[in-house]
Amino acid sequence: MIDTSSTYAVILAGGSGERFWPLSTPQRPKQFLPIVGDRSMLQQTVDRLAGIVPSERVIVITAREYAGLVREQLPYLPSENVILEPCGRDTAAAVGLGALQVARRCPQAVMLVLPADHYIARPERFRRILRLAVEKAFNGVQIVTLGIVPHRPETGYGYICCDQLLGQVEGIEIYRAVRFTEKPVLETARKYLAEGGYFWNSGMFIWRVDLINRLIDKHLPELSALLRRADDAWRFGGAVAEQEFLAEHYHGLPKISVDYGIMEKADNILLLASDFGWDDIGSWTALERLGECDECGNVVTGQAVLLDTYNCLVQAEGGLVAALGVRDLIIVQHNGTLLICPKERAQEIKKLVQRLPGRG
Repeated sequence: MIDTSSTYAVILAGGSGERFWPLSTPQRPKQFLPIVGDRSMLQQTVDRLAGIVPSERVIVITAREYAGLVREQLPYLPSENVILEPCGRDTAAAVGLGALQVARRCPQAVMLVLPADHYIARPERFRRILRLAVEKAFNGVQIVTLGIVPHRPETGYGYICCDQLLGQVEGIEIYRAVRFTEKPVLETARKYLAEGGYFWNSGMFIWRVDLINRLIDKHLPELSALLRRADDAWRFGGAVAEQEFLAEHYHGLPKISVDYGIMEKADNILLLASDFGWDDIGSWTALERLGECDECGNVVTGQAVLLDTYNCLVQAEGGLVAALGVRDLIIVQHNGTLLICPKERAQEIKKLVQRLPGRG
């Protein structure tokens, strides 16, 4: 068993959660809300690390405007472990900032990258697989990712293609990953499911920090250069100088995901087939998968009266929702705001929010 005393977790918590409007708003996005359960998505993400990464080695990357929310929800986290992005530049930049912080503390640490908005039904199984991932990443040669065993043709997730089963440890299959693919159309998703060898991309990555920094140097030179200059600012002027440098230059980075910027170019990726009851809480339809349906296929939270209404997701807060003769809708009432949307267009709620006065 590998000693996890040099393991750090970097949690990505800067998203605006627009697809969960009106519950999620720019002032309090979904990662800070108890979407599933009594604790927020961010708190649950940290809770799941118990026994693997202590709080002093948890680093949260978030937007500057959410610093107060992170400290409110994770008061035990050291203040220097809350890293603020001046603006969102997608996941590659956030991962780079996290790697910079981890490398300062332990240049050969194993670094976990975890989004803050996932649901995991079986946390003990998650921790077992995560420990194995840490063991496999410890040599500093391989990237490890957690691929979710698919059970439906899903068009809302990216996929990872594997070509070889390398072995098995305590029932956890280890594959060689060869290709990352974008979110497919339904026909392609069905093909992936039928062929096998494809896994949902969880967005969770485990690597040694010196390895990811070498890959950033190689594949993302603009980001690499900015991180080096930020580190210089920190060495000569401390955290305040570093923040001032980032505030001036960070917005100039291209928006690139870590999947596109690093993972699609890397050739040393292990995938652990993961079956811990995962869901990416990316839009309202996720609650339909996690909630209990009534006899007409509706998932209801709050007070609602439904007649001849089928396969709807209804969330009513602070008032009554009544629906007659409709089907396949998302109906959300929250703080005096009402959303009505066909379920098939749930991913487009972000477009709607961008047209609202004050962005919702």
